[in-house]
Amino acid sequence: MNDVIWLVKYTLKRTFRRKINFLLYFGTPLAAILLSLFAAGSNPVKEVRIGIVNEDHGRITDDTIHFLKNIDHLSVKSVTLSAVDDQITSQKVDGVLIFRQGFSKSVQHGQPRPIELVSLKGAEITTFIKSYLHEYIDHLATLGRLANGNTDLFWKMYERYQHAPFRLAIHSLSDTSKQKAITYQTIGYLLMIMVMSAGNLTEIILKEREERTYSRLLTTPIQARTYVLSNVVVNVLVITVQMIVTFVAMKNIFHIYPNVPMWQMALVLFVFSLSAIGLALITVMVANSSTSAGALQPLITVPTCMLAGCFWPVELMPKFLQKAAYFLPQRWTLDFLVKLQEGRSFGSLYLHVLILLAFALTFFLIAVYTFSRSQQNGQFV
Repeated sequence: MNDVIWLVKYTLKRTFRRKINFLLYFGTPLAAILLSLFAAGSNPVKEVRIGIVNEDHGRITDDTIHFLKNIDHLSVKSVTLSAVDDQITSQKVDGVLIFRQGFSKSVQHGQPRPIELVSLKGAEITTFIKSYLHEYIDHLATLGRLANGNTDLFWKMYERYQHAPFRLAIHSLSDTSKQKAITYQTIGYLLMIMVMSAGNLTEIILKEREERTYSRLLTTPIQARTYVLSNVVVNVLVITVQMIVTFVAMKNIFHIYPNVPMWQMALVLFVFSLSAIGLALITVMVANSSTSAGALQPLITVPTCMLAGCFWPVELMPKFLQKAAYFLPQRWTLDFLVKLQEGRSFGSLYLHVLILLAFALTFFLIAVYTFSRSQQNGQFV
């Protein structure tokens, strides 16, 4: 144990002797958050501007216009029929509603005349307006059909409809979709950073072998497996600090709330880190030099992260690639996060944790086997 502690201190001192490594290992998670925020962008609620041409001036038409004025994010102003083209082409309004003469009477008889909607912005605007208007006018037309020509009955029902004895309480709910998307993107980038960090830290083994430091250490009572174990501990420590930096920055600096308990995210990321370290060890054991390991690392990291959906939602990829992504630990980690955000309990996702542990165990077994073969053949000296 004392040998492991000494080697961990030695490796940490060697790694962070260059101050720029603090920035590379612990600054990149902050850069990942900033990149996620930039990718998400700001999506302020857009106000739709509507012009109204009222040729009817009936009570139902006036009440309909009043109804439109009370809709959130909808700005209504009166325009003349002759000014419609100018208002639209100059983009002073997004669309114009034209109530023709006789509209109120047609609604009263249960056969409402069509409301003309003029817009150059297509379904983006027209669907928003029609969704409100159609429901409102359909209710009034139903009253007209029930009255069946009885004017007094219609207006009695109309008054009751407009001044209903019940009241609808409206409560605004915060939109968490953007926070979830930023969290997903941030964790996706963090997974790539963790894999690359593990690769860089395990590459120290190759560099020390090339510098003969590894050989000199083995002339002491320190054994080879102790040396490799200390490197694994260094990986765990550095990656754990990366997770802490990410979570603290998300919550206290950027005010990003993933709607998932932080300890649950930390636990699944820690399990994933074991897979990242195991994969990095395999790369080191296979590579002949630190140069080849450095070249091999991005060839493994970037494509696997892309396929797993670290850079974009996996749903954007073809079906066969979506299925192939589940052969990667990154995919199971992100899927775990998404399901937690959807409201699934941590315990119900035990299969994800077991699969991530299986990935880690498999990678470590391959690394141990490769390392033992190299020692027997005298290659890793």
